[in-house]
Amino acid sequence: MHESVPGGIENNIDHGGDRDDLGRTTTMTTPAHADRVREGVGSPWLMLAMATLGFAVNFWAWALISPLGPLFRDTGALGSLSESDVALLVAVPVIVGSLGRIVVGALTDRLGGRVMFPIISGVTIVPILFIAFFALDSYALLLVGGFFLGIAGTAFAVGVPFVNSWFPPERRGLAIGIFGAGMGGTAISALTTVKLFNNVSSKAPFLITAGVLALYAVAAWLVLRDAPGRTTPTTSLASRLAANAKLPISWQACVLYAVAFGGYVAFSVYLPAYLKTAHGLTPADAANRMAGFVVVAVIMRPVGGWLSDRFGSIPVLATGYGVVVVCAAVSAGTPPLDGVGTVVFLAMAAALGSGSGATFALIAQVTDPSRVGGVTGLVGAAGGLGGFVPPLLMGYVYGRTDSYAIGLWLLSITAALTLVLTLTLVRRTARTHGATNEHTVPATPAPQ
Repeated sequence: MHESVPGGIENNIDHGGDRDDLGRTTTMTTPAHADRVREGVGSPWLMLAMATLGFAVNFWAWALISPLGPLFRDTGALGSLSESDVALLVAVPVIVGSLGRIVVGALTDRLGGRVMFPIISGVTIVPILFIAFFALDSYALLLVGGFFLGIAGTAFAVGVPFVNSWFPPERRGLAIGIFGAGMGGTAISALTTVKLFNNVSSKAPFLITAGVLALYAVAAWLVLRDAPGRTTPTTSLASRLAANAKLPISWQACVLYAVAFGGYVAFSVYLPAYLKTAHGLTPADAANRMAGFVVVAVIMRPVGGWLSDRFGSIPVLATGYGVVVVCAAVSAGTPPLDGVGTVVFLAMAAALGSGSGATFALIAQVTDPSRVGGVTGLVGAAGGLGGFVPPLLMGYVYGRTDSYAIGLWLLSITAALTLVLTLTLVRRTARTHGATNEHTVPATPAPQ
């Protein structure tokens, strides 16, 4: 492992890195850093594994209420709930978790992941226990518990800067992509929460999750270490939030991620309803096909990061959005699922997953290490919120036209505009700040 500083937008400080003639980041191993690694400060891959585990566990907790929403409505356990009531119940933790990443990302830049991972995991236990013992028979209290449960969703903004600081530029795409696969923790909740609620006890899914979070918080405190040479900002939280928001990569990556990850979230939420209505599938068959969509997207996220390391983020992003343009347009014609229909949806899943991984590979390449957490918070918030607009739009359009074609055409147009943005302004930002279409090139071998 060696110390490096990628081409940052501001505060480009020399910690052992230079630029070549193309503006690409080059790196070199410093004796002090090598000595600290030999002293056992930590293994990059162990840190990555622990961060990914923490991301998955916190996302498991973040998604606890979502599977129970329809159950509460159907059983009347919370009184007579409308569809809007259930939607609000499910949305509150997601919105809080998305917006909370802005502050948590900036705090991680200052305090480090070694502190923030145990804090986020430990604090999340409180609303989980509150829901288990006080809120399961009250809609109002469940909303309160869900609000604070949203804290778990901010773990994403802790892990990206933490992982980024442990890896050299030419490996950050793969590393952050692997970390991003921890979003599959939501699948744990989807597969276990209702079964435990119905077959064991109403408190069981919450108590089990709280126990797992407690074990992880302790393990994280004992095992996690911040990377040697990590740059710590000294300015105030407010000034850093304002400065990060002004960086070109911040708003550009917000758009990229809102379309890529937001598209993934939208389909993972809305695809079962679409398949049941447009293709006449049973609920079980629709759920199984949605699971296949999610699995492909999760697998392709680290693949997108790895491809970005090899070929550059811009080609990976452009290819992904190009695939979405074509596949969304084809799916607007409602092709049969036994052929083209399934292919286009799985291709879109692969494109959206790889695009999500490539977005954060790009951020790691062009952002000063001391700002990665803050930028990640902004971009992560955009991605989380981006998942809410498409389902609402699709439902609105279908309610007035009895067709999903308009919604899918709008997705195709949005992806096309994002493709243009990628090939123009984003490419210019990448070239200006050292992340050219080629991958970053180390000046010396980087033993891990």
